[in-house]
Amino acid sequence: MMEQRLNFYVKGKNAFQALAPVAVHLAKSGLEKRLLHLIYYRVSQINGCAFCLDMHSKDLLAEGETPQRLLVLDAWREAPFYSDKERAALAWAEALTSLDGGLVADEIYQQVKQHFAEEALIDLTLAISTINTYNRFNIAFGAAVGTYKVGQFAVN
Repeated sequence: MMEQRLNFYVKGKNAFQALAPVAVHLAKSGLEKRLLHLIYYRVSQINGCAFCLDMHSKDLLAEGETPQRLLVLDAWREAPFYSDKERAALAWAEALTSLDGGLVADEIYQQVKQHFAEEALIDLTLAISTINTYNRFNIAFGAAVGTYKVGQFAVN
C-alpha cells in the first residue's frame, strides 16, 4: 500500500486550476457522463490508479451502472453487454493509453469515427488524455484511496 507522498491537490493547487477549464469543457461537451466515467475507469485500470478506480467506480454505480459491467470491464472485448459505441470508445482509450509507438491503428480509428463526430472524437481524446494525467499524478505522489465521496469533484 502506497502512502501519500504529498497532497498535490493542496500543494499543486495552481497546477490543478489549470486543468479546471478542461473539466468544465468535458462536462459540457455532449459526451455522455456515464461513457466518460466508463472510459476513466478503464484507463485507470490500465494505469493501476487505485484512487481513480475507487472514484469512478463509485460515480458509475451512483449513476446506475451495473456491478457486472464494472467487474468485467477488463475483458470488454469478450463480454456481450457493451454497446458498439462503448466498444469503439474503449478501444480508442486503450490505444491512446498504451502507446505502442506510432499512430493509432487505422482499424481502431475507423471504428471510433463511426460512432463519434469529429468534435466529439476530439473531446473523447481530450478526456482520455486528461484521465491519464490524473492517473500519473496519483501514481507519482499517492492519494488517500477510499476517501472519495460520490460527486466530490463534480463540475457543473
